[in-house]
Amino acid sequence: MNDPVIQCQALNKSYHEAGNQVSVLKGVDLSLEQGETLSIVGSSGSGKSTLLHILGTLDSATEGTLKIKGTDVQTLSRAKQADFRNQHMGFIYQFHHLLMDFSALENVAMPLLIGGKSKQDAKTEAAQMLDKVGLGHRVDHRPSELSGGERQRVAIARALVTKPSLVLADEPTGNLDKHNALKIYELLNELNKEFDTSFVIVTHDLELAEKLGRVVQLDDGVLVEYQKDGGRTHA
Repeated sequence: MNDPVIQCQALNKSYHEAGNQVSVLKGVDLSLEQGETLSIVGSSGSGKSTLLHILGTLDSATEGTLKIKGTDVQTLSRAKQADFRNQHMGFIYQFHHLLMDFSALENVAMPLLIGGKSKQDAKTEAAQMLDKVGLGHRVDHRPSELSGGERQRVAIARALVTKPSLVLADEPTGNLDKHNALKIYELLNELNKEFDTSFVIVTHDLELAEKLGRVVQLDDGVLVEYQKDGGRTHA
């Protein structure tokens, strides 16, 4: 049996602020299987982005364990964590964070080049991924020449071009209108089925969150399962 893509236990995160200890995450337990799609919802300041950053090894927990694909990532050096992210993870942000001086093709090829692919192979695979997200005709366009929805599709292509086991997305539709937001979620579900990639998506939009396979809620640093009838149980 394969290891879960994510297995974290008793994750705590706290900060010292003005002489006081502020607890952001309180004993978070979470397991995610390969190909599973998960949405994390919660009020502003509930710790959603903090949890996502810890899952992505961009931040570290104060206490607790975190394994990604069976690897205890918190014990890796920063350099090894960066390599691990490049090989196994993709990231999508609310603001696409594309390189404005580079074409869509060059933006999507960047993770492959960082991972050691040749320039020609990277461009070939980037073009194929852009085609999958419906932008095969826009490969040479720079971000300034693309609409908001198109930019986010480029960001999704960039996140998936290495065929990662896990994609982490922080409010990926937060900067889009309802029509384009729905299209992005449909696209993510299609790509999940095609590549068996696991997705963890932080969002404030419950309507869109419920389009994913599973929804959990962060409530004052505690993770609970979200249920449509309003009932909640620990995740």
